[in-house]
Amino acid sequence: MKLLPGLIFCSLVLGVSSWLSFIGEAYLGAGDMWRAYSDMKEANWKNSDKYFHARGNYDAAQRGPGGVWAAEILSDARENIQMFMGRGHEDSLADQEANRWGRSGNDPNHYRPKGLPDKY
Repeated sequence: MKLLPGLIFCSLVLGVSSWLSFIGEAYLGAGDMWRAYSDMKEANWKNSDKYFHARGNYDAAQRGPGGVWAAEILSDARENIQMFMGRGHEDSLADQEANRWGRSGNDPNHYRPKGLPDKY
């Protein structure tokens, strides 16, 4: 009889631990996305948009499932807002391709423009 309550208790503890981990990953992943956005604004480098999209998503995805989730939610929200504001559909599709590239664990330097300072 004590085995069943013990198993239930352990699965609850593991479930809570898993959710806390997911939330932490999402929080840190959102920070990675913000850092990439801030760096993009600071760099103000021609043709660097796709690189920073890929880098932010890559960094967030490295955090784990919560980071992937945060990167996807934030990327989709940003592109939807920009499309609503009248930004080109084709550019948005290219941004989303860079987002998926980074989230998939592919090297963001694939999109790195020539001459972008090493700081980024």
